[in-house]
Amino acid sequence: MNVRLTWVQPEDLIGHELRQAEQDGRDASEIAARWYTAGGPPAPERAGASAVPAPPRLRTLAERLLDELALLESPLAAEEPTDLAAVRALCPRWPAPPAARPAPDLARLHAGWLGRAAGCLLGKPVEKLPLEGIRALGRASGNWPLTDWFTARGVPDGLLRAYPWNRRSAPTSLAENIDGMPEDDDLNFPLLTLLLLRRHGRGFATADLARLWLDELPAGRVFTAERIAYRNLLDGVEPPRTARYRNPFREWIGAQIRADVHGWTCPGDPGAAAEQAHRDAVLTHMANGVYGAMFTAAALAEAAGGASDVHGCLAAGLRVVPPGSRYARAVRLGIDTAEAARAGRTAGGFDAVVDRLHEVYAATHHWVHVLPNAALLAAALTHADGDFTRSVGNAVMGGWDTDSNGATAGSLAGLLAGGPDALPGHWTAPLKNRLATTVAGFDGTGFDTLAGQTYQEALTP
Repeated sequence: MNVRLTWVQPEDLIGHELRQAEQDGRDASEIAARWYTAGGPPAPERAGASAVPAPPRLRTLAERLLDELALLESPLAAEEPTDLAAVRALCPRWPAPPAARPAPDLARLHAGWLGRAAGCLLGKPVEKLPLEGIRALGRASGNWPLTDWFTARGVPDGLLRAYPWNRRSAPTSLAENIDGMPEDDDLNFPLLTLLLLRRHGRGFATADLARLWLDELPAGRVFTAERIAYRNLLDGVEPPRTARYRNPFREWIGAQIRADVHGWTCPGDPGAAAEQAHRDAVLTHMANGVYGAMFTAAALAEAAGGASDVHGCLAAGLRVVPPGSRYARAVRLGIDTAEAARAGRTAGGFDAVVDRLHEVYAATHHWVHVLPNAALLAAALTHADGDFTRSVGNAVMGGWDTDSNGATAGSLAGLLAGGPDALPGHWTAPLKNRLATTVAGFDGTGFDTLAGQTYQEALTP
């Protein structure tokens, strides 16, 4: 049997690395010319790789060019460091530890888990679809703005042929098919973080996370930067070089989707949550990719500590991100654009907010890159003003990484709701308090049980 692994072959990575070089200001024009003159493909938008292996000469050239690209220094490096001490030095308002950390709130944690699952599940059937397809499918069933699950009922066959549901997700994530929470990496990673804290405590090292992955995480359940880091570990590369070596996805969204439990277990202490998330993120990511995890963890820690204002949570997240970084600018753009719409200074509702963000990012960034998704997440939460349905709906309505953005928006909005009974039943009932996963020991676990386990980790010093 001939199996070609995607997201790891040099000829698949080089186009993405050339785009990354352009985004962070490295002059790679001469290297790009050599690649394209040799017949190398550009970065694909909607798949990890071609099904056809590259000829040996092209693969050898890709390996050599990837190493040359790694030697080009970014002019943005001083404003976008990865080292935690350097990050903190650039953050003048880094959150101080609270005089007394608030006690964890079991009900809030339960709602956070449910919210993450519901938001993820809402986005699964339209993951990878273009924005116009998502809008057309929602409107065809009378569900726009999104206030309920996607459904194929009443949607014309021609529209479904033009914009087919995500092939892997539709059987488990359309309204007519939901029967508990199906497996997804957006839920697998929080489970792994629970295992990490259970085994090593909040003082874990990045190497502890690496060993956990090799022990407990099936390689086929990781993608983009996580798959590259996994391969690097198997090749004997040690962290944090696992995030740098031939990894053009190091500023994509993967670390951001792994951050929730770090925030949930540091209630009222955004700084500590950001530091935990940093040690997790540097296994796979650098710079803006790491900031996504730190921002998310800090915002969730603020909410887990009893905050009731989503805007204050987003502000707490920004305090752990270098203010001159592209990530901070993306979040501020999302917030400012959504605030203008909320105040009536711009017309068109949230669709107009999304259109503006796509104008800025769609032509230059892959749909899994952290920057467009950070802008969208911040906009979705700001515009929803704490409302759960609007939070997850907005996050998915914006396209790009729909299930990941829906999950993070649902996590924060769930915490802010205060408990599972405050979440609308049409979002929680179909989950049936049951999670499917290949992470050993968790398949079929209820969200109430997961909340209890998270609570215990939050209590542990």
